[in-house]
Amino acid sequence: MPKVRIPTPLRQYTDGNAEVEVGGGTAGEALGNLVEEHQDLKQHLYTGDGKLRSFVNVYKGDEDIRYLDGPETQVSESDELSIIPSIAGGFDDKDSPERRCR
Repeated sequence: MPKVRIPTPLRQYTDGNAEVEVGGGTAGEALGNLVEEHQDLKQHLYTGDGKLRSFVNVYKGDEDIRYLDGPETQVSESDELSIIPSIAGGFDDKDSPERRCR
C-alpha cells in the first residue's frame, strides 16, 4: 500500500503517526482513504466542497502532483506521498538590522 507522510502539525490527527499506509490506485484515492481513516484530518486538507486546499501541497516522491495528473496521479504500493503545507511569511526590508542602522 502507498504510504502518506504526515507533517508534524497534522500528526495529532493521525494518532501521532508520521506515516500512514493507505489503499488507493491514485493520489486522490489514497488521500480519500487517509481522511476516511482519520476523519479529523479532513477539514485541514479539504475545502467544504471537497477540493484539496490551495495551501496543501502533495508530492509523489519529489514531484508535486499538481504538475503530474493531480488527484488522478497513479500510485503504486511502493510509492510515497508527502503532504507539505505551504508556509507564508517573510520579512520586510525596513525591519532589517542594516536598514535600522542608517
